[in-house]
Amino acid sequence: MPDSQPLSDEMRARLLAQPELILADRDLMRALIGAREAEVGENVIDIRGRAMQALESRLDRLESAHESVISAAYDNQSGMNTIHRAVLSLLEPMEFEGFLENLELAVAPILRVETLRLVMESGGALPQPQASGPLIVAPAGTVAELISGGRRMPRGDDIVLRRAASQTLPFHGEARAPIRSEALLPLDLGPGRFPALLLMGSGDVGRFNPAQGTDLLRFFGQVFRLVLISWLRA
Repeated sequence: MPDSQPLSDEMRARLLAQPELILADRDLMRALIGAREAEVGENVIDIRGRAMQALESRLDRLESAHESVISAAYDNQSGMNTIHRAVLSLLEPMEFEGFLENLELAVAPILRVETLRLVMESGGALPQPQASGPLIVAPAGTVAELISGGRRMPRGDDIVLRRAASQTLPFHGEARAPIRSEALLPLDLGPGRFPALLLMGSGDVGRFNPAQGTDLLRFFGQVFRLVLISWLRA
C-alpha cells in the first residue's frame, strides 16, 4: 500500500479555516469514517461513526418526508385551482341549454375527464337510457343502482370513487378513451324532486380510487347542486 501523501500547507490551512467543506460532503465524511473504523480494527466500535451513520439515515428520511409534504401541497394547490376554474365555468352560461353544453365543452376538459354526465330521474316509464349528451333522463331508482354498481350500497350522500362498473358504462357513452375509473357525485335536489347524479369518467385506471380524498370533489358537487337547483327553479 503506497504511503499517503501529507496535505500541503495551503490545503491544510484552507480546511482548518473552512471545516464545513468536509462536513458538507457526504462522500468525504463516509470515507473518513471508514478510514477510522479500519484503523481501530473490527473489535473496536467507533461510537462516533455509528452516531454519524444514524444521523445521516435520519436526515435522509427527513429529506424524503419534506419532499413528500411539498409534493402533496403542490398537488393540493393544483387541485384547488382546477376546481375553482371548473366552478367559474359552471356560472358562465346564461341559459339551461348552454349550461348543459358547457359541461362537455368546457367543464370536462378543465377537470381532465373523458365524460361528464348529469343523470336525472323521472317518475315516468322510460326505456333503458343511453348516453347521447351531457343530460340523461332515467327511470326512478337508477341513481341508487348506479351508485351501488352491483355492490353493497354506501351511505346515501357519499361520493363514490372506483374502477368503472359495468352498470355505468352505458351512461358514459362514447368517449375519447375507454372509461376505466369513475367518480359518482349524488345530488339531493330537495323535497319533492327525484335524486340526481353527476357522473365523471376517466381513461386512467388510477384517476379515481377509494383511497383518494373527496373534499375538492365534494365542494364541486355542492356548487353544481346549487347551480342546478337555480336552473330548475327558473
